[in-house]
Amino acid sequence: MNRAWLPDLIYVDGRFQADRTVVCDSTGNIVEIVGSSEAPHAIRLSNRALLPGMVNAHSHAFQRVIRGRTEHRSQHSTDSFWTWREQMYAAANRLGPEEIYAASRMAFLEMALTGITAVGEFHYIHRAPDGSAYSDPNLLAREVIRAARDVGIRIALLRVAYARAGYQTEANPLQVRFIEESPETYLKHLEDLVNTPAPDDGMDWVGVAPHSVRAVPLDYLKTIVEFANEHDLPVHMHVAEQPAEVSACIEEYGRSPVALLETEGLLSKRFTAVHAIHVTPKAIAAIARADAMVCACPTTERNLGDGVVPVDAYFNAGVTVALGSDSHVQIDLLEDARELEYHLRLQKTARNVLAPADDASTSALARRLFDCATVSGAKSIGYKGGRLEPGAPADFFTVDLDDPSIAGALVDDLLANIVFSGSRATVRDVVVGGKRIVEDGRHFSHR
Repeated sequence: MNRAWLPDLIYVDGRFQADRTVVCDSTGNIVEIVGSSEAPHAIRLSNRALLPGMVNAHSHAFQRVIRGRTEHRSQHSTDSFWTWREQMYAAANRLGPEEIYAASRMAFLEMALTGITAVGEFHYIHRAPDGSAYSDPNLLAREVIRAARDVGIRIALLRVAYARAGYQTEANPLQVRFIEESPETYLKHLEDLVNTPAPDDGMDWVGVAPHSVRAVPLDYLKTIVEFANEHDLPVHMHVAEQPAEVSACIEEYGRSPVALLETEGLLSKRFTAVHAIHVTPKAIAAIARADAMVCACPTTERNLGDGVVPVDAYFNAGVTVALGSDSHVQIDLLEDARELEYHLRLQKTARNVLAPADDASTSALARRLFDCATVSGAKSIGYKGGRLEPGAPADFFTVDLDDPSIAGALVDDLLANIVFSGSRATVRDVVVGGKRIVEDGRHFSHR
């Protein structure tokens, strides 16, 4: 049986339209978008604007537990990504399967409440705290998937390969839960996860995620990326997040991370370089030539002091840029979208840096940033959502047009108000696969 949804405004084809109804079928897909008179029994969403669900392309759900616990001076004279990592590892080694589930569920619940309907989960805790294997090597991955299903959002479980601490670096005892030393072991566990019987409802799927060039040696990397390409799986990898990573890669291979990936034929349309901050113009051109993507995580990148993603250069080269909330110091993809622009404004002492040169409309910049949070994220994790059109999943969210943060906006500049000024409280309803999981700001599990 079809179900229809009628808000005041719907964001379709890059603009808001009135008197439009989204009609979904029993499988959870959009079948048509029609005038209100053609769907007389629609669910009325008064004082609401309806937009496609957002896609969080890079998440480490368990890191939700350290929110607020690393914002202080450590015993080191200078704090950095690397000192933060020690604190994160300490937390990771205290979490059992139920704690992994609970942390993931909390992160995914917060995502749902902010309009995120799908997540790419970069999952790398595989073993018990002492480094021994669970009887099911995918036990923790399954707990993460269970958490997403219980919340009601879609998940691409990007199973991480992690083989070593780094080039010519002694094994780190804090990483024993991550390590699968051979590509054969990794691929066996990946295939077990892929082949596990599950409902054919499009709520979860699997991708390949070599952690980084420092964590995965080249032969291992080539083996698992080849597998991903053969099976048409998304590939995500941390790339050039820190200058030290770039220096180590040059020391080991005589090439930067992106140059290594290009010359070894590892970049492709399925490949997403996460962060990709410390790159050269040649590296950006290489990513563009391969039709590979970038996932920026601005909230985490500024929290860790990573640096600023050169999104202007990526856009100029035609590279698709997705967004991720990464370490979950804050979960708000609209905030991440606006930070793409705001970080560059601070860096370049200029405004509207990412605004398209050929479009002077008031929402042109907002459209570009919102695409990063929707269609680009969907493309990155191998998902058909991110837009409202027939055949797409019925995944969307609504905002309250009377919310103080956007009240008074005109239709033509409503998207700019939502992207640049909307608060998380503006999100009122969230629908995934045609099922409402958030109603009037409350998740179904809390109603």
